[in-house]
Amino acid sequence: MTWPSDLPAQLAGLAPTLLGIALLIAIVTLVLRGYRVPHPFAPALAVLRGALQLAAISLILSGIISDPFWVGVGLAVMFAAAVGTVTRRIGATRLHAAGVAASMGLGVLVTLLVVFGTGALEFTPRYVLSFGGIIIGNAMSIATLSGRRFTEGVTEHWEEVEGWLALGATPRQSTRELARRAVYFALIPSTDQTKTTGLVTLPGAFVGAIFGGASPLEAGRFQIVVLAGILCAGSIAAVALIHLLAPVTRRPAPVPG
Repeated sequence: MTWPSDLPAQLAGLAPTLLGIALLIAIVTLVLRGYRVPHPFAPALAVLRGALQLAAISLILSGIISDPFWVGVGLAVMFAAAVGTVTRRIGATRLHAAGVAASMGLGVLVTLLVVFGTGALEFTPRYVLSFGGIIIGNAMSIATLSGRRFTEGVTEHWEEVEGWLALGATPRQSTRELARRAVYFALIPSTDQTKTTGLVTLPGAFVGAIFGGASPLEAGRFQIVVLAGILCAGSIAAVALIHLLAPVTRRPAPVPG
């Protein structure tokens, strides 16, 4: 692994960035505390943790971005962290962790195979790392949203679910509509982002590609592949995860915050 020779100079140039981030988070905390929102320091702690993790991963990636083996290791670590996050957020037991991993893994694997198998993106360590990381992160978010929405829906409509069970419906049949709605609502943010790309927002992958020297056409090609990949991986992960959770025979425990 090798690191850029100008790394110290790059680190020294971060002072204005750190100042800007500190001011933004101070504003967030003041607004939340002023309105007495629960856990007002959570965003600040999340940014601090994210900054530390990004600092570490940035240094690591500088040395491994061209090495296929270490790129694979990096993606495996990302995936494991994503699975752990989803498992905690939806209140799943450790026995369900394997199901969460299988659901997300299926979505991510199918997406990567399609994108690199068709040549939509060049199969190089750089593209595999960047595209794979984006897909894993978004599959994690969609899986979390679908799992939480489903659990909350079952809790809120437990009398209805019990009624179906009493009438002879199977546990899966009794939550079928709740499961479908959970998947639908979990995909809304990604669907809206895709529909409004270039009109309301300029996504990070698009802007980052341009800043990296790519032409607007090349950046746009990369971004649309990313958006389609997010929807593909997220749809598969959400449907597979909810299929795993759908057979419910008792009222779910409260979902952790």
